[in-house]
Amino acid sequence: MRRVVILGAGAMGLAAAHHALGRGWHATVLEAAAEPGGMAAHFDLGGMSVERYYHFVCKSDRDTFALLGELGLGDRMRWVATSMGNFIGGRLHPWGDPASLLRAPFLSPVEKLRYGLFAFAATRRAGPGRLEHLRARDWITAWCGPRVWDRLWAPLFDLKFHELADDISAAWIWTRLKRLGTSRRSLMQEELGFIEGGSETLVRALVRSVESRGGELRLSCPATRIVAEGGAVRGVRAGGELVAAEAVISTVPTPLLERLAPDLPNLAAYAAIRNIGVACVALRLARRVSPHFWVNVSDPRIAFPGFVEFSNLRAAAGGDAVVYVPFYMPASHPRWAASDAAIRDEAMAGLALVNPAVTQDALRASHVGRLRHAQPVCPPGFAALLPPVQTPIAGLQIADTAFYYPEDRGISESVRLGRQMAERLG
Repeated sequence: MRRVVILGAGAMGLAAAHHALGRGWHATVLEAAAEPGGMAAHFDLGGMSVERYYHFVCKSDRDTFALLGELGLGDRMRWVATSMGNFIGGRLHPWGDPASLLRAPFLSPVEKLRYGLFAFAATRRAGPGRLEHLRARDWITAWCGPRVWDRLWAPLFDLKFHELADDISAAWIWTRLKRLGTSRRSLMQEELGFIEGGSETLVRALVRSVESRGGELRLSCPATRIVAEGGAVRGVRAGGELVAAEAVISTVPTPLLERLAPDLPNLAAYAAIRNIGVACVALRLARRVSPHFWVNVSDPRIAFPGFVEFSNLRAAAGGDAVVYVPFYMPASHPRWAASDAAIRDEAMAGLALVNPAVTQDALRASHVGRLRHAQPVCPPGFAALLPPVQTPIAGLQIADTAFYYPEDRGISESVRLGRQMAERLG
C-alpha cells in the first residue's frame, strides 16, 4: 500500500488524510500538539468547551457542507440571525445592513451613498480581477472617499497589520466582504452558522474516519525533517525515527520550512511569505458586551480592531457571554512579550469602554492563545508570489493558510485544500 505522511492535524491535514485513505493510501498524520484540531481545537473555558480561535460558517462554505455530509454530520449545521456593530466616536452603532448605514451619524449623506454602492458592488463581483493588483486602501478610497478610509478602515488595518497595513491586497479584503455579504437571510438580515457541538464535532469525526480505516494519528510528535533523495520524497523524521513514505503533505506554517526542508530548491519563495501573530483572548463573562456577533472597533483608546461575541451565535452555558478579543501583532511587538494577565486586562479595559457594565466582576474565566504565524500578509500581486502546492521535489506538497488566497482563513478553505492535495496523490 502506498504511504503518505501528513504534517499537521488541523482541519486541512485531517481532511487530507480522510480523502487520501479513501483513495487507497495509508496515511500517517504527525501533530506537534497534544491534541488534534489546530486552530479549530477546543479547550475548557471555566467548565465550557469552546474553540481556541473563533470559527463560524457562511452560506458559501460549500466544502464544509460536503465534508459534513460525507461524515454523516449533515444535520449538525445550525443557522442563527446575527448582526454586526461598529464602535466609533465613543459609541456602539449597528452596522452591516442598509438601515444601519442610513442611520450612521459618522457618515455624510454622500458617504453613505458611496459606501452602499461599494458594498453592493463587492457582493455582486464574481472574481478578484484587477483587485489582485490594487492595494486595499486605494480600492476602498476610490469608492468611498479618503475620510471613510481614515475613520472606518485605517484603524482596523493598522491594528491588524501594523507597519504593513498599506501593503494589503484589495482582493484579500474583497473576499471577506463578499463571504459575509452573501451570507444573509434577506437584504436586512445576516445569517451565520455553526456546527452543533462546535468545531470539535468535525475534528472528532475526521479523527474517527482516519483511525477507523487504518490511518495513524501521532500526537505530541513534531516533525524534524522532510527527507528527500534523488529529487523525490522518502519520508519524514519525527520522534527519533524515519516515517517512510512515497508522499508527504505539509500543512504547517511555511515559516517552519527553513528548518523542516532546508534543501527545498524554492525555499526562498516560502521565506518571502510574511505572517502576523495573534494573542487571542477568550473571555467567559457574566454579562453580554453587545447584541452583536462581530463588532469593529475604530477608537484610538482601544488596541484591538474588533471583537467577536461568539455567544451571540452559539449560546453559552448558563446564559454567560463568550467573547474573543484578538490582538494582532508581529512577534517582535512589545505587547507579544506581555503576560497573559496583562493582555487579558487590556482586553477587559477595551470592552469596558464599549460597555461600562462589563467590569472585572463580570469575568468568570479567561484564556490567551498565541500563534506566531496566525495571519498571512497578502500584498498586491500575492497570487503570483505563491509557489505551486506541488513542490519541485516529487511527492512533496506544501500549503498553509496563505494558500487559501484570495480567501481568508477558514475551515471551508482548509478542507477544500486538504481534499485537493489528496486528489493530487493519484
